[in-house]
Amino acid sequence: MKTSLISPQGKSETMLSGTVVKPGEFALEPRPAAIEAPEGWVLIDIEAVGICGTDYHILEGKHPYLKYPRVIGHELSARVCEDGSGWRAGDLVVVNPYISCGECRACRRGKPNCCSNIEVLGVHRDGGLCAQLAVPATNLYAANGLSSLQAAMVEFLAIGAHAVRRSGIQKGDRTLVTGAGPIGLGTALFARLAGADVHLLDLSPARLEQAHRLFGFSKTHKVGSAILAGDLVDGFDVIFDATGSAKAIESGFQLLAHGSSYVLVSVVKDDICFNDAEFHKRETRIIGSRNATAEDFQHVMAAIRDGKIDTDALCSQTIPLEDFAEHFPRLAQDRETLIKAIVTL
Repeated sequence: MKTSLISPQGKSETMLSGTVVKPGEFALEPRPAAIEAPEGWVLIDIEAVGICGTDYHILEGKHPYLKYPRVIGHELSARVCEDGSGWRAGDLVVVNPYISCGECRACRRGKPNCCSNIEVLGVHRDGGLCAQLAVPATNLYAANGLSSLQAAMVEFLAIGAHAVRRSGIQKGDRTLVTGAGPIGLGTALFARLAGADVHLLDLSPARLEQAHRLFGFSKTHKVGSAILAGDLVDGFDVIFDATGSAKAIESGFQLLAHGSSYVLVSVVKDDICFNDAEFHKRETRIIGSRNATAEDFQHVMAAIRDGKIDTDALCSQTIPLEDFAEHFPRLAQDRETLIKAIVTL
């Protein structure tokens, strides 16, 4: 199966695009290729696409900010198609999928990751599960020293790296990451790189065992166990929530030490309730962490290049685009020990 149809001039006219047509329905649909890029944008050939929880939620009809049909895919590595905007044809790049307006207050204050008018590829606008895409030149980062598969894992790791940076974590801080899925694992890895004493909490013994076996996290706790005992009786200095569960977030407040920080990495649609007296007694900080910035992307790439992140362990499987329609529903239904599936083009 071809991923694109080529014109006599050598430009792709149509391309197969991985599209969630409506909740529960995914198809490889022919769509017009992005033959030219607007001024300040760059045309890229997609190399690999990481599939994340957002994509599964879109398939399941659970994403709150989305209109169907939608071409998914925001964890992207690519090669630049043509010289221009400071790039050379063939350059391997990591794509920052958060397209910001550059004008709102957040953007003017150097926080484009939480732009008031943000458009995330694969969510608010069509994404990169296709042969070609045009993106702003400033949303590309040189992936020197990385493979195309490694480059496709940078974005999801940057989510955790950003959360760790936002937390103000200190070396030796007793730290709990709740939720040992891909985002939780990425957060735990970068918290450990920051020198924290990292614990993991999850419902799934299989996930916790995998975190121990693949990444060496030995301090793991199953939900429902008595955590606040022995050396942990005083609670945790920093807690990162990566569960996507309002109930889990609310349960985390009781695990906070005095003078602690609670970083909400996951997003839930529900209201979050907590006891104000206990919150004030502990002088806890609640920190929201959204997306990532260029600084976080660069930090992740440096860590991969330096061998501090085992990307082979993170990549659960690779799937060619032409086979993905067959595999996507199965992956969505069985994600307990799936870390990262990557679609190759």
